[in-house]
Amino acid sequence: MVHAPARPPAGAPPVRINLYSDTQTRPTPAMKEAMMRAEVGDEQHGDDPTVHALCDRMVTLMGKEAAVFLPSGTMCNVIAILTHCRKGDEVVAHETSHILHSEGGTHAALTGVQIMPLTGPRGMFTADQVRAAIRPRTRYAPPQRLLEVEQTANIGGGAIWPLAQLNEVAAVAHGQGWATHMDGARLMNACVAAGIAARDMVASYDSVWLDFTKGLGAPLGAVLCGSSAFIGEAWRWKQRLGGSMRQAGICAAACLYALDHHVDRLAEDHANARALARGLSQIPGVAVEEPDTNLVFFDVKGAGSTVEELQRKLILKGVAVSALGGRVRACTHLDVTAPMIEEAVGLIREALAA
Repeated sequence: MVHAPARPPAGAPPVRINLYSDTQTRPTPAMKEAMMRAEVGDEQHGDDPTVHALCDRMVTLMGKEAAVFLPSGTMCNVIAILTHCRKGDEVVAHETSHILHSEGGTHAALTGVQIMPLTGPRGMFTADQVRAAIRPRTRYAPPQRLLEVEQTANIGGGAIWPLAQLNEVAAVAHGQGWATHMDGARLMNACVAAGIAARDMVASYDSVWLDFTKGLGAPLGAVLCGSSAFIGEAWRWKQRLGGSMRQAGICAAACLYALDHHVDRLAEDHANARALARGLSQIPGVAVEEPDTNLVFFDVKGAGSTVEELQRKLILKGVAVSALGGRVRACTHLDVTAPMIEEAVGLIREALAA
């Protein structure tokens, strides 16, 4: 039986400090105003000027030939794999990747690809590991078509792939005739933290997408980028999957606003994440992973608690955190301020002491 997402228990106070995910961000008043002023048309018919403006902006940002606006990042991954691969092909990805853990088994259900999981610390693997994963080209082995990476690596702790490593693994893939795809859900977090332009970060990847609903704060939307031929085929899958929209400029306007106003401020989220990690590290029994970006993972077994116990106690104090990979995950974003971080540390200390 499939269950709906859990709601706070009856009687729980409203969530005041939402560290559950950066997907919990809400459009700012200024973003809402931009959405209301948006010029719109029929996106499916190619008549929405604001969607065109967003895609043009993304082409420049990512250094690719073309782009398509989609409702979600998951749809970007699904469409990218459907476009790059055929049923029975193999995709090489990290064992903790989003396509394996968080997309409802869609690649078995819809794309028909096989995913070879590679190991490696913090959601990353090396060029040597990719070489070791190369199969002989015989009728007994699935055709290997695609290498996939996730920037930043979510379950890896929000870790940033170093640019040299991204380029090295892509070079091995291209040497085998494979395509390369980047899940760029939090790509701009990586770019801001590393001080690397997006087009340079993704130069070795044939397709890449950016999610606007996480730290960038839009209510929905992601943009998939690649060659003109790739995006032409991606549009067919967008149509098939019901991803074509009508007056989507209202949502595209939020994404444009985010590019103008919410990219540089990601550095604030990273600073808040480091402050949270410092505070948590001073709580007896808590083991904290040093954050690269806006995700803070910590283990509470040493404090005599389980992740679920801590979640239950915190939600009654108006604080939300998530559980991922057997650890607690706290995610900073534009709706979380520095004073909230200080308060959250105190409430976590209280919850574990109790």
